[in-house]
Amino acid sequence: MCAGTGKFSAYAHRSDGLAKRSLVPYNPADLRITFPEAIDQFILYLATERGLSENYQLSTRRSLEEFAERISKERNGPDEIKIDDLTSYLAQRKTAGLAPASLKLIVVALKIFFRFLNTRKMISGDPAEVLVLPRLTRYLPETLNELEVSQLLSVDLKSRAFPLRDRAMLELLYASGLRISELAHARLEHLNLEERFIRVVGKGNKTRIIPVGREACEAIGRYLTGERPALVSRRTGSEIFLARHGRRLTTQRVWQIVKEIAELGGFTMNIYPHLLRHSFATHLLSNGADLRIIQELLGHADISTTEVYTHVDQGRLKSIHRRFHPRG
Repeated sequence: MCAGTGKFSAYAHRSDGLAKRSLVPYNPADLRITFPEAIDQFILYLATERGLSENYQLSTRRSLEEFAERISKERNGPDEIKIDDLTSYLAQRKTAGLAPASLKLIVVALKIFFRFLNTRKMISGDPAEVLVLPRLTRYLPETLNELEVSQLLSVDLKSRAFPLRDRAMLELLYASGLRISELAHARLEHLNLEERFIRVVGKGNKTRIIPVGREACEAIGRYLTGERPALVSRRTGSEIFLARHGRRLTTQRVWQIVKEIAELGGFTMNIYPHLLRHSFATHLLSNGADLRIIQELLGHADISTTEVYTHVDQGRLKSIHRRFHPRG
């Protein structure tokens, strides 16, 4: 029941933390919305109006519920929150050793949460408006060089249960720079092996079309004709990559498969799916691709996210200079 209204909210969140049902109009004169009600309304807004991913919904809900739990002893609802409450909470999390990147995610969640509540007249003001995002040290992404990628893609997979599927996954991850979630949700109707492209849905439900290399197309073709038909069951959808019982592979399983193949190939470095995406971008850049094209292929909303690969490539050039120049 909504505090102070005498009526029930029409919203009930699912046990898995995702959004369900419809936004409830609150009376602007009644500012006594509780934290659970406000968080539910906000998560539903992220799902239905912003179209953000389930993972983003869940991580944002977790951040907000942790804040609400900490502050609930002192404040009865979001309309009582002051800027001092926010800065004190963030300082506690920083002192407790929370990584700057994780702290930034919490700040972003709090800012958009209170902005939403204020815009919808659920609170009388936005206490998070003046919060400043923490500055982060930008770490260069790890990459494999071209020889290491070639060695990974050449690992003998005959001992694995589904060698054609696993080979096709590795080839596609590197050939198109897909995110692990994009690979897991890739669908047959979005794949064109003749024209050599795939359509994927990335962050924010944004669709993009990406070329697929010849070797990746050939590997996928062998899997589609040689292994996938035997995996199909009554529960099978149109996802390309299937698990043993006909369901799509989960992102966790894709991660495990890549790690297992790296171990099988004798790699001692940390190999993971996103490493192939980083390598895809870095190798394109080092071979002369335009940064804007790489941004489009990766599905980055902001060019500054893509620019980090220029620093990786500069580091490679410096290393080559030091190694080969007589006065390097």
